[in-house]
Amino acid sequence: MNILVIGTGYVGTTMALIFCEMGHKVTGLDVDQDKLTSLQSGRLYFYEPGLEELLKKHIQSSQLRFTHDYAQAMKENSILFICVGTPMGEDGRADLSYVKNTANEIGKYMKSYKVIVDKSTVPVGTTEKVTEWIQESQVVKIPFDVVSNPEFLREGTALHDALHPNRIVVGTSSEKALKIMNQLYKDFSCPILETSPKAAELIKYAANSFLALKISYINEIARYCDTLCINVHDISKGIGLDERIGPQFLKAGIGYGGSCFPKDVNALLYSANKNNINLDVLETSVRLNEAQPFYFLDKITSILGDVKNKKMAVLGISFKPETDDIRESPAIKIIDQLLKLEATVKVHDPVAHINRDKAQQYSTVEETIDDTDAVIICTDWAQYKNLNWREMNKIMRSPYIFDGRNMLHPEEMKQLGFIYYGVGCC
Repeated sequence: MNILVIGTGYVGTTMALIFCEMGHKVTGLDVDQDKLTSLQSGRLYFYEPGLEELLKKHIQSSQLRFTHDYAQAMKENSILFICVGTPMGEDGRADLSYVKNTANEIGKYMKSYKVIVDKSTVPVGTTEKVTEWIQESQVVKIPFDVVSNPEFLREGTALHDALHPNRIVVGTSSEKALKIMNQLYKDFSCPILETSPKAAELIKYAANSFLALKISYINEIARYCDTLCINVHDISKGIGLDERIGPQFLKAGIGYGGSCFPKDVNALLYSANKNNINLDVLETSVRLNEAQPFYFLDKITSILGDVKNKKMAVLGISFKPETDDIRESPAIKIIDQLLKLEATVKVHDPVAHINRDKAQQYSTVEETIDDTDAVIICTDWAQYKNLNWREMNKIMRSPYIFDGRNMLHPEEMKQLGFIYYGVGCC
């Protein structure tokens, strides 16, 4: 099949490469020439393990190309994937302006039947809006179908998730479009769930919101564990072994972040409120998550006292390991608050970068930790776990470790001479 992927961001680029791996000819379209230039040269402009190798492979094989020419791209491809951003507005709603602009362009240049697949995360009812926007901009009335096909990619493991999905959701009322989508995904062994477009759109929001709930729940339990001096690891394991609950997303820490959970949870809350429905549990979850980095910071200051002029080493600024994404990262909130408290902040991350005048980022962990009063772990990169902590202790001014991801073993760290604190493990 000839596939057009509109929007070469994180999702669009990943899906374009996966379709190439499946043997399809793919065109990536974007209005950002800098992105196109980078991708066409075989250089991934964001960090995601395994993708750059695939990018180079499929450019060299001519299986993949990039363009900004809507007219030509529409002519050459029969399946169009909308993979543009839906950023969160100030009131929490999903901003559909990029989706609308894309739909208008599709309508303007459409000359034959197309299946338009909405891969962007969008509110319930967007499939109908996209249909209307395309119809309004059509010069000649050409038949088409719009399908909702949400993505379930995790940053850091996107390649694995795209190649080995645990389900594929296809929302459409068109038998013709459904047949084409089933043909497109025929080589995948996972279940293909056929639903209405509205159900498909809600599945995406409901799934991310439920995972966010699990994180907020275990973080609230961790606060109680701090009070009772119980190790939250034991609680997580004890309830995670229940097959009805499962162990994933039950790791206590400083809260969730990134481009998906905060945006999607707030968009679901906004749309529910517009329909006069209060999602009280989800609203509480959001409040807990927003407060969690500051809960941990309060713990730090209650132990260290006034941190003014104290040297604080922050390890990890991306919202999770194996990505350079710092959007809504709890680490950024902690860094900004430390700067407000006039601490001297030294920062390290293997791939992510921070733009703060008063926070100095270092290229090595050793430089970051050297002569500091405390280490704060905000992202559980594997290299932090595997550090020679015995040597790190020797170069620190004071041996305090505040592990915001509970990635180190408390007893081992204490045996090495550290004063260790985690989240939910006193």
